[in-house]
Amino acid sequence: MADLIAALGLALAIEGIVFAAFPDGMRRAMYEAAQTPSDRMRVVGLVSAVLGVAVVFIARQFG
Repeated sequence: MADLIAALGLALAIEGIVFAAFPDGMRRAMYEAAQTPSDRMRVVGLVSAVLGVAVVFIARQFG
């Protein structure tokens, strides 16, 4: 459970840094994401989730 909370905190910190450093770029990216078709967003989300699980698995096995 502590690892989950640490991972969520890290994700929030990284997002915060990106939004603070590039607010206009993030606004454009969010606008583009809002215009993207739902099925493409679903595929991107699933691929991202699978890659994230793979990264965690590899880190746990070899780290």
